[in-house]
Amino acid sequence: MGKHSFDSINLADFAMPDVPLKTVSQLTQEIKNCLETEFPFVWVSGEISNLSRAASGHCYLTLKDDSAQLRAIMWRGTANRLKFDLHDGLEVVAAGRVEVYEARGSYQLIIEQCEPQGLGALELAFRQLHEKLAGEGLFDPEHKQPLPAIPQRIALVTSPTSAAVRDMLQVLTRRWPAAEILILPVLVQGPGAAAEIAAALRSVPQIPGVDVVITGRGGGSLEDLWAFNEEIVARAIYDCPIPVVSAVGHEIDVTIADLVADRRALTPSEAAELVVPDVRDIRAGIAQMRNRLIGGLKQQAVTARGQLDALASRRVFTQPAERVHDLQQLLDELEARNRRAVQRIVETAKQQLASSSASLDALSPLAVLGRGYSLSKIAGGTEFLKTIDDAPAGATLQTLLADGRVTSKIESTDAGQPQDFLE
Repeated sequence: MGKHSFDSINLADFAMPDVPLKTVSQLTQEIKNCLETEFPFVWVSGEISNLSRAASGHCYLTLKDDSAQLRAIMWRGTANRLKFDLHDGLEVVAAGRVEVYEARGSYQLIIEQCEPQGLGALELAFRQLHEKLAGEGLFDPEHKQPLPAIPQRIALVTSPTSAAVRDMLQVLTRRWPAAEILILPVLVQGPGAAAEIAAALRSVPQIPGVDVVITGRGGGSLEDLWAFNEEIVARAIYDCPIPVVSAVGHEIDVTIADLVADRRALTPSEAAELVVPDVRDIRAGIAQMRNRLIGGLKQQAVTARGQLDALASRRVFTQPAERVHDLQQLLDELEARNRRAVQRIVETAKQQLASSSASLDALSPLAVLGRGYSLSKIAGGTEFLKTIDDAPAGATLQTLLADGRVTSKIESTDAGQPQDFLE
């Protein structure tokens, strides 16, 4: 096929049919009128994908099934009314009107209602919030506060006209009339109820002397109890520094508030029973303690009397003089024993002294002199002669004998052994 320019094309060969010529805008407008008239309100089931939330609060998403996709928009007002969170992969049933977006020539579903498939919206919202708060630890037992044994002031966060508040007041005043009861009136269902309940709970710490809080209402449908499944109420309970008892609905009803609260009561009446003791039990306990105290004192008195009688029957009290005589006799025996001991010590000392004296006499130089020996020293000196070197010739010699002293003059000295001199 050869190439040719547009100049060589005969426009007559492309004669337009005898129909009105439409612009893109005109055709799009006609399609828009036809489509929006034909589908004013439809229900569509599909899986959410490509979910995005604009800063304005509008949600943009795609609904899809196995073979097709449909763009959809949920305006901010509708999105804010949802009880559950949208996310990719969630199967939903959406209702709304089909609208053509002329600027792009595409059609989209304007979602006005949305429900999860297989679960109710409230049930799904409950599960989503439960999973979120559980992950943050709001249900953990270690965060639970103990209830006071005997509260003096109790705050009731509930509807002041409900049967639940009448039940609680009846039980509280019957069981513990001394408690002061404050009612913080709030809505317990409908628009704004969750915000009022949360605000009342956050105001409780500002009230002096409140020891415990009860919040709740009577039974009802899931929709009626929904205010106690709101996140704002759960966080207000968790942040409250005063113990909170949740009493929402009947035994089979379990709300997020029940799980976060420090204690859960199955009914409002049970909540009242949990927070105050029964005055009859207290009185019975006091009477029992009184009887035990009296019995204990009586037993102590009997024991003390027995001990006193035992002491009084002892010989030291029945015959006090005999004890004195025994001590006097013992003192005499000790005195005699000490005297004999002292005598033995003195005799032993005398013997030791005589033995020491004899030993000293045997070693005394005077005793040696008595056996015929003598001691000599140079006149004026202090040392006795030991060798002939100590006795120079011509020196004056003083000799000590057993009965006197001899003074002589040394003429000469001869060296030799003592036995030579004795021969």
